[in-house]
Amino acid sequence: MAFHVEGLVAIVVFYLAILAVGIWAAWKTKNTGSEGDRSEAIIVGGRDIGLLVGGFTMTATWVGGGYINGTAEAVYVPDYGLAWAQAPIGYSLSLVAFFFAKPMRSKGYVTMLDPFQQLYGKRMGGLLFIPALMGEMFWAAAIFSALGATISVIIDINVNISVIISALIATLYTLVGGVYSVAYTDVVQLFCIFLGLWISVPFAMSHPAVTDIGLTAVHHVYQAPWLGSINSLDIYTWLDNFFLLTLGGIPWQAYFQRVLSSSSATYAQVLSFLAAFGCLVMAIPAVLIGAIGASTAWNQTEYGVPDPKSKKEADMILPIVLQYLCPVYISFFGLGAVSAAVMSSADSSILSASSMFARNIYQLAFRQNASDREIVWVIRITVLLFGASATAMALLASSVYGLWYLSSDLIYIIIFPQLLCVLFIKGTNTYGAIAGYLFGLVLRITGGEPYLYLQPLIFYPGWYQDDNNLYIQRFPFKTLAMLTSFFTNVIVSYLAKYLFESGTLPPKLDFLDAVVARYSREHMDKATLVKSDNIVLNELAPVNPRHSLTLSSTFTNKEAFNYVDSSPELSNTEDN
Repeated sequence: MAFHVEGLVAIVVFYLAILAVGIWAAWKTKNTGSEGDRSEAIIVGGRDIGLLVGGFTMTATWVGGGYINGTAEAVYVPDYGLAWAQAPIGYSLSLVAFFFAKPMRSKGYVTMLDPFQQLYGKRMGGLLFIPALMGEMFWAAAIFSALGATISVIIDINVNISVIISALIATLYTLVGGVYSVAYTDVVQLFCIFLGLWISVPFAMSHPAVTDIGLTAVHHVYQAPWLGSINSLDIYTWLDNFFLLTLGGIPWQAYFQRVLSSSSATYAQVLSFLAAFGCLVMAIPAVLIGAIGASTAWNQTEYGVPDPKSKKEADMILPIVLQYLCPVYISFFGLGAVSAAVMSSADSSILSASSMFARNIYQLAFRQNASDREIVWVIRITVLLFGASATAMALLASSVYGLWYLSSDLIYIIIFPQLLCVLFIKGTNTYGAIAGYLFGLVLRITGGEPYLYLQPLIFYPGWYQDDNNLYIQRFPFKTLAMLTSFFTNVIVSYLAKYLFESGTLPPKLDFLDAVVARYSREHMDKATLVKSDNIVLNELAPVNPRHSLTLSSTFTNKEAFNYVDSSPELSNTEDN
């Protein structure tokens, strides 16, 4: 394949446009956040993301390179088809789960890990940071890897160069602008994806080598029908994967970063609904391109024989369709759209990992007296480090996707039930959280992971051995592990609470200060409030508290103070 100057020019134009928007957003919002709150402004902006920009950036939570390429691949592969393209429905339903958005936004949290550290303590927050970081980092590495392969298919430039340049651009505008740069570039990137792919579809569909996709949807022409089917033996695997996408798509910092940057809790819920609709709409051209790939006589194209699935290039079906079934100028425009899709996911993952480390690990666990300027520099340094790490993994690791699959499973099995407990189940504590964490982790690891060639230690009903001598579990053991983690958390929490409060266990054994000490603090706080009825709250409103002074003060809901400040009753009290 010859080097394509036109393709390189198209990529450069798209990348420069996105970089320019990212830097413009950083410049436009450089004064956002009062003195002492700049680090929070980088993570969640001024909590003033509006409906239009918010809708785009919330949609971009999942609509990225993996989403677009993966959906097309699932539809194209004969053993799967549209029936197994679960990401569009699964991720859309995860965004519809608005009841998680309201409590997170209304309580004024800054990252997803804040409620865990507030209720369970900094140690538990550190434990939950591990799977959350793994998910974000391996996701970023996986999509950088996919981007390199995508670009090399069409314009035949070195894969490593394309990965490095893309990572540098995404890291640069994230570094200078934080969540604002991520949000505004998401608008441009989603527009590019939508326009680029929809322009490509009619040209690809009208190619002489392509058969009517309506015919190939239900009839065997070049391969099995692309609508696909679900065998009775695979129904539990399908359900397991569906719940993983739907429920496991909720506890990601990349999602809650958008929720927490919304102007209100109601806006966060509305944006989630808009993003769910956006995810479905953005999947349509990817589904059609996968169907076109399954309906093409590849021996009648320049691609030749064997077809992509026989060459083990099914994961690249989207760029292959753009390259061989569309005119040159259309394929390059579509390539730019796919490249933009990748960066719309990578930038938010890098910022999410950096935000959680700077706030929940560096500040709350080790340096509670750190200045705001210090936290800002920690965020910037970790953006560079995590961006470089994701790039290195994309270039060096041979099983990035396997690592991401495993880490996303851990988010579903460990973080989701913990989030459910910390937001909606009253009375859970650190003992239950640790027990649930360990039980879920053990059940997931012992279930095996074919992508990493990790053999199972527990063989569930329905297991079988494939042609590569890998053990495949048909039983929905991931969902079993998630439910086990959830119920373990609840049962152990209430058991520990009963044992300490009944006197069965002495208070000195509460080494985590999760039951006895917490109960005492709550009563002391109530007594203090009763004795301090002469304090006028609106006198405290103008004070800008240093959130780094104590662990508890970092979770102050400043919106509550703003509301009190505007209360006419309190104003009259002050006048009197």
